[in-house]
Amino acid sequence: MRKSRRREEPGSEVDLTPMLDVVFIMLIFFIVTASFVKEAGIDITRPPAATAERKERGNILVAITENDQVWMDRRQVDPRALRANIERLHAENPGGAVVIQADTKSKNGLLVQVMDAARLAGVKSVSLAAEMVE
Repeated sequence: MRKSRRREEPGSEVDLTPMLDVVFIMLIFFIVTASFVKEAGIDITRPPAATAERKERGNILVAITENDQVWMDRRQVDPRALRANIERLHAENPGGAVVIQADTKSKNGLLVQVMDAARLAGVKSVSLAAEMVE
């Protein structure tokens, strides 16, 4: 019985290195160009507004709960430390805006305090989140 044995020619192997290089380059590209959204970390009941507009690029979210807690970046923040936290997040993304998500039952004084901290942190665009009424 003869066994047919195929001879492997030199260089007939598949080299995956160039493909892996391309995949890693694409991964680095997507990581560098991705815009990460910093969420407040808590659900809020926003007040309805007939003139509400969708804002696509609100990169710094600040939430005020109904029992007057302030949340940023998935953690509760002391209102006295708001300015420092907003400055830190604004330094990471200088073109970002601050969007304040105030609960319908939160106090107006705390809302003004958050807006003031955002302005003092150097953020030019400060917006209030509202539920769109259709």
